[in-house]
Order: sequence, then C-alpha cells, then structure tokens
Amino acid sequence: MTETANVPPRSDPERGSAKPRGSAPLHVLTLTPFYPSEEDDAAGCFVSEPLDALAAYGVVNTVFALQTFYRRKLRARDSGATARWLRYFSWPGSAGLPAAGAFAFARIVSQVRELQRSHQIDLIHAHAPLPSGHAAMLLSAELGIPYVVSVHGLDVFSTGQTASRAGEWSRRLSQRVYRSSRRVICVSEHVRELVLEGMRRSCRTSVVYNGVDPELFSPGSEAGSEGKSEAASGDPLILSVGNLIPIKGHDLLIRAVGALVSEFPRISLEIIGDGPEHGSLRALAQQLQILDRVHFAGRQSRRQVADAMRRCTVFALPSRYEGLGCVYLEAMSVGKPVIGCRGQGIAEIIRHGSNGFLVGPDNEKELTLALAMLLRDDQRRRNLGAVARDTILERLTLTHQAENLARMYRESVG
Repeated sequence: MTETANVPPRSDPERGSAKPRGSAPLHVLTLTPFYPSEEDDAAGCFVSEPLDALAAYGVVNTVFALQTFYRRKLRARDSGATARWLRYFSWPGSAGLPAAGAFAFARIVSQVRELQRSHQIDLIHAHAPLPSGHAAMLLSAELGIPYVVSVHGLDVFSTGQTASRAGEWSRRLSQRVYRSSRRVICVSEHVRELVLEGMRRSCRTSVVYNGVDPELFSPGSEAGSEGKSEAASGDPLILSVGNLIPIKGHDLLIRAVGALVSEFPRISLEIIGDGPEHGSLRALAQQLQILDRVHFAGRQSRRQVADAMRRCTVFALPSRYEGLGCVYLEAMSVGKPVIGCRGQGIAEIIRHGSNGFLVGPDNEKELTLALAMLLRDDQRRRNLGAVARDTILERLTLTHQAENLARMYRESVG
C-alpha cells in the first residue's frame, strides 16, 4: 500500500493554525544515528530541523541519538526537543552493522521503559532501518510501542555498506523492519520504488520530502550576509556542497570549470564539504591548472552554507546516487539556479528549464553546456531562481514537512 504525502496543504501552513483542534499531544521517541552536535551543526540537520515545526502540530519529541562506542564522543546540540547522545557497543566496520541494532536496543531499553513510565510514548520514529529501525522493532516487541521508519538514501536495505553474508543479513533485517513498521517514510518516490521493489510491495509506504527553513535559506540582500556577492563583483562563482566522495561527482564539476576558463576567465569554484576524495580532487585541479580557482572550504556551519549559497552564481552538484539531496532544496530556497542529475530523487522537484537544470549522471559535456548557458544569461538565472524559491515556499518548507509527518504519526497510532 502506498501513499504520497507531499501534496501542498489547502490552507497556508505558514499562517494557519497548525495544531489540529481537540487533538491530544503526541509523544514521539526519535531514534537516529544522524543528529547535529556541538562540533557539527549540519550533521543530521534533516532530522533535527523539523522538530520545532512539529511542536506546533502538537507533537512532543524526545531524541535518542545513537552513537557507537568506538567513535569520538559527541554532545547533542541544543534544540527544541530533548536530545541526548547514547553510546552503545558495536563491532567496528560494516560487518558489525547487522548486529548494531540489537546492541543499541540492549543499551537503551531500560531508559525507554523508564521514559514510558514517566511520559507515555505514543510512537517511535526510527531514522534508517539499521541500526535505529532494528532497535525500534525490538522495542516495539518488548514494550508494545508502534514505530515508523524513515529511509533517507538509496541504499534502502543497507547492502551497499556491507558485503557477502553481512550484506544478506542486513537485507533480511531491513525487510523485517519495514514489514513490522506502521509506515515506511521515504524522502522521494525514487526511494519508495526501491523499497517496494525489494519488499514485493508488501509494506505501507509514504513519501515526505525534506523541508527547508525559508528564513535561514532566504535570498537576503544583494551582497548576502558575508562579503561580496557574485552580482556585486561580476565574477562568476560556482558552488557545490557535499561530502567529498566519488558518487557526488565533484571531479566532473572541476573538469567542467576547467573547460569554461577560456570563456569565463574570472570563474571560480567553491566546494563545501570534506571526505576521502579531497586529495585526488585537489590533484585534479592542479593537473588542469585551475587550483587557484578552486577553493576547498571544508565543513561549514549551516549559516555559513546559507551565506555561501547567497554569494554564488550557480549551485551544482552532479551526484549520481542521491535519494533527494537537501542542499539542492536549500539553494533553491535562496533563489539560485540549481543543477542536479536526472534519475535521482531531486528530479522529482526540479522541472528542467523552469526552476533548475537537470543533466545526465557522469555527463561532463552536458554539465559544461548547462553551466555555460546559465553563466551567459543573467536574466535566465534570475527567472530560474525566482521560480525555484516559489517551489520551496509552495510545498517544501519545514512547516509542510511537519504537517505531513504529524498526520502520519496520528494515523500510525490511531
């Protein structure tokens, strides 16, 4: 059974009454391995940022952020929800993933039982099938609390992170998690189709697109919050935000910028993010003799990312493996023309030529042509950016996301 939950509400959720009349507060326990910390406010922001908006819909959240014992200890960042990091035992590496949920359950079950006694838990929302979904399934069996599980990426059965026997174990566990849940919440239709294909359509699924804070990611002033904007300086700036891993396609972007130098001699590229490909990407820029034009900014805070998006001319991330991609939505909210790839989750949001551009994955030539087309036409960039901003305001804000989640929560416990 399937359902799409990304249809714009009939009333304006930014101004209307959010909490349903006569509805009792709903207490949701969020289990997640992704959550902002004092060291990194961007990690897991797609989990934390809807929580304040959910409060307006009568949903109270308690967050257990799950962390394996062998990783550096983190502290949860202050938010509207009560949140705490809980460390649990797990074998290091991908081979330990299938058993991680059972270890997480053993670590938190007593705390969940105590929480249930003091403040009844109506629903558990697990983020990703392993380990959080597995822990939620075991908690549900032990304490009788229903659960839903969110799927944020294309590795829907956790087999891409594991291999051989561990991969098959992960697949079977993920299938059990989905089958036992009240709802599988997918970030795009693309993700949902992968879930249904692997489940032979034997579970209930819905799509809830991630939302954006339209105030944090707003067009702002002409010069943005920090420094000069591209419009003020006249120098074209391409921005990309994402982990420096092969699937993100940063190598294609560097090659495309290298091909555009002759036509746009003042062009530059800023890449926000960090990862194992940093060295090879830097070497590629040096090989193409454009290292002085490519700025590797490393990890940045949410506000720094928003400021960078306001400064840029075009946002591009030619990722070939993307369930949705929050950074596309954020750049659209800032009012910038965005380039993504066909066949990925973002293709459900970007209407090619209307509110952004889509190119083929691994298609360097098409990416180069799209960048050139946008850099040549200032009016087209403005038009695309304005429509992109409207797309976010119409149906992809945090309020829209919270409304859809709150409705599903109540249906799942009802």
